[in-house]
Amino acid sequence: MDSFLKTGKINQDQQSTSSGQKSKDGSRGISDSTTPWVEKYRPRTVDEVSEQSEIVAVLKQCLEQGADMPHLLFYGPPGTGKTSTIIAAARQLFGDMYKSRMLELNASDDRGIQVIRDKVKTFAQLTASDRRPDGKPCPPFKIVVLDEADSMTAAAQAALRRTIERETKTTRFCLICNYVSCIIDPLTSRCSKFRFKPLSHDIMLARLEHICKEENVKCAPRVLARLVDASGGDMRRAITSLQSTARLKGEDGIEESDVLEVVGTVPDVWLDRMIDIGRTYDYQKMDGFVEDLIFDSYSAAQVLEQLHDKIVFSTDLLDKQKALICKTISICAYRLQEGCSEYVTLLHLLCSVAKALKG
Repeated sequence: MDSFLKTGKINQDQQSTSSGQKSKDGSRGISDSTTPWVEKYRPRTVDEVSEQSEIVAVLKQCLEQGADMPHLLFYGPPGTGKTSTIIAAARQLFGDMYKSRMLELNASDDRGIQVIRDKVKTFAQLTASDRRPDGKPCPPFKIVVLDEADSMTAAAQAALRRTIERETKTTRFCLICNYVSCIIDPLTSRCSKFRFKPLSHDIMLARLEHICKEENVKCAPRVLARLVDASGGDMRRAITSLQSTARLKGEDGIEESDVLEVVGTVPDVWLDRMIDIGRTYDYQKMDGFVEDLIFDSYSAAQVLEQLHDKIVFSTDLLDKQKALICKTISICAYRLQEGCSEYVTLLHLLCSVAKALKG
């Protein structure tokens, strides 16, 4: 510390010590104390990607043939491994220099038409050698990854189309999005499309159990199962919630209530009470219930999501009642997206539920 204050630099002894410590942190060479588990347990090779067997098979063929890799379009729900897959493929193609061979832009970057014309086009025009620094052969092209491409403007997508046509010899493009319908047709026709499906319950449970074992976290299988259900097939959300819960509890065992608190899941008691109050058809009770729900800081969007599942799988309601309630849920979800008050939205929902139950 003294040497840093005097010179503003770390001396060689400290550098060697810190590098030695980094090399001892895990088999992946990443510091356990500072690295999020999402990054620490990100797949390093294409074979480590879970569930997406068809995509893995195609990419393995591309990795073997090298130069025959097409432009790619990955789409699907968040947390299913789209970005991890292309990074793992680039790591296998280019080895340690994969970062210099890959340009990654996501939604936090300015990706208007000017960025496409300047930054992306300039990177795509650079030539690449067919040899690594260690002398091993590698494909003579670079990879441009545009994450969350569905948020790009139509003008930027149109400019990107021309860049893809011109720079095919030196660059491969990988577009990643949640909604493929937001990508213009000239782009989708130039890429090989792959849909990433939500991860299954067993795959996510096995991955979380592996992380708990590696991090010495005490967590019962039923608690992990509850966490998987709350994540909805999103592996990133599940791992982040697991790390947050582990940091909250420390060395104590993780309980189901801890998971529900971190994830923000609304307890089933609230949903059962909502339906019971709807049957009373008493506006004063409905208003008091909504106030209690708001004061307990539960998300209105989460209430809508869980109530929808509860209504659909209920055996006590008629099909007509289910249809009316689900229609109201969709209207309320749209209003929340537009910025409507959560209190007014939930009160309207409860009144509509009462009307459907009475009818």
